[in-house]
Amino acid sequence: MTHAAPPPVSPLKKVLGNAGQLLSGRVVNAIVGLAYIALTARSLGKELMGVVVLINAFAQFLGEVAHFQSWQTLITYGTAPAMDGDKPRFQQVLRLSLLLDLISGVLGTALGVAGAFLFWRQMQWPADMTGYGALYALSIGVMTSATGVGLLRLFDRFRFLAAQQAISSLVRMVGCAVCAVTNAPIQWFLLAWAAGTFASFFYIAVIAIWDLNKRGLLNGFTLMGPTSRGMPGVWRFAMATNFSSTVDVGFTHVLTLVVGAMLGPVQAAYWRIGKQVADGMAKPARLMVPAMYPELAKMRATGGQQAMTKLAMQIGLIGGAAAGVLLLVSLAAGKWILEIVMGEAFGDASGVMNWQVAAAAIAILSLPLEPMLVSMRAAGAALAVRLVVVIAYLAALAPLINAFGLTGAGAALVASALAMAVGMYFMARHRLARLATEEGSARTDKDDERLSYDHPHGA
Repeated sequence: MTHAAPPPVSPLKKVLGNAGQLLSGRVVNAIVGLAYIALTARSLGKELMGVVVLINAFAQFLGEVAHFQSWQTLITYGTAPAMDGDKPRFQQVLRLSLLLDLISGVLGTALGVAGAFLFWRQMQWPADMTGYGALYALSIGVMTSATGVGLLRLFDRFRFLAAQQAISSLVRMVGCAVCAVTNAPIQWFLLAWAAGTFASFFYIAVIAIWDLNKRGLLNGFTLMGPTSRGMPGVWRFAMATNFSSTVDVGFTHVLTLVVGAMLGPVQAAYWRIGKQVADGMAKPARLMVPAMYPELAKMRATGGQQAMTKLAMQIGLIGGAAAGVLLLVSLAAGKWILEIVMGEAFGDASGVMNWQVAAAAIAILSLPLEPMLVSMRAAGAALAVRLVVVIAYLAALAPLINAFGLTGAGAALVASALAMAVGMYFMARHRLARLATEEGSARTDKDDERLSYDHPHGA
């Protein structure tokens, strides 16, 4: 007796299912993340909380600047070998990804330690916090478990990824709770925050190694061997995705540092707390992005451009609905949420938080566009859009802060999000049209070859 094969799962269902698995962990992370920030804020007060925020923003900024997004290289170049069972080529891509992680980890840590001693005045740290800032910078080397994350995404191990951020936040919360109960000084809160980063890294590393070994993909693997050989353009792709991500995520931390430098630690704390709440509210929708990359890479490998467009439109509509709800919640209850969670002293952060939520809502609406470009190996196009928008924003940031304070920075953030969405849309549309033309030409050439074979000259 034969059993019918189960019907194939649609890409949208797979994306939503994987995003749902991530959401289970991120819901916990959002709650626990707010808890450790609240413990830090209530224990240290606005001034010292601002110092913690600035030290963390400095480390995270350098981490994003130095770290290659090697998981994108792994998924883009490793999907086809994994699907075809080409273990040597897959191991070559894995070796390249690990090399990128090693380079970025060493570079980021060196920059962080040196920068803490050289630029603490510009970042308005107290003089006695310089050494602690340098020690905190050691966590830069493990801030991004890029290869491990890429492997778990590639093999649909999203249930393990769901716990990554939750583990980091849980370690931080426990550490901050101990610090709060014992009235510990600021350096112990910094240690608690750094401990969460290390815990997240080692968790992902252990799970990724276990999964690779289970699949037999570590058999015969060595760290020495070819990396980019036979993969033309891979270094250019890696640099473009790294720079684009640096501009995106690092830009967030630059804003915190600029606000702190121009308005002081208290306003930096307001900006960071508002951003934390805005990111927490937007996180469920954004989880569809990492779930999209493996599906888009598979569609790209099999020539499914129409399916890519359909999936992007479906995700955009879902994201747009979620974005509208987020903005309404922020406008109606933002100040109340901040005062309940952080304390009455932080209710004034609600104004800038509404701008940050509005910017996040626009980003959610357009979230499928950049993954589409990266999956079509057009990371350079996405980078070009991001660079133009970020340069324009940074050029306007100082005058706007001088004129309108945090409100000016928040309003400009909304404008930049809108410009980013429009730019990515036109780039994606252009790239899809180009691929359609290339596919049409390829089909014509094949038809001509078949006709030549069926009706040879002189027959």
